[in-house]
Amino acid sequence: MTLINRSVAGALLFSAAFIFLTSLSAYGVDAKLIYRTYCTQCHGLDGSGKGVNTESMSVQPRDHTDPKGMSAISDAQLRKAIAKGGLSVSKSVLMPPWGATFNDEELDALVSYLRELCKCSE
Repeated sequence: MTLINRSVAGALLFSAAFIFLTSLSAYGVDAKLIYRTYCTQCHGLDGSGKGVNTESMSVQPRDHTDPKGMSAISDAQLRKAIAKGGLSVSKSVLMPPWGATFNDEELDALVSYLRELCKCSE
């Protein structure tokens, strides 16, 4: 495949992904897809905090499947941690702020999805 063909193929793939992800907001937010796209590298596919990046981390990611630990955190704190990053809630600097990436509806959906993962409430 030539460089031009690769560039065109890459642009088409990016465009298709962009259209798909932006269309989700028109039909409802898929928090599981957002979680799998942005969070699983550190928190793992199952939310256990055992993602592919965790081996070398000095601070391990939160286990979102832990009902006791997650019940101690309010929805407002979870939303703040997602939107403003770990430092905003006195946690790890490794947790990036996602507030510029997600809109309010997506942030709320992610908090709800975290409650599904832990099978708990605040």
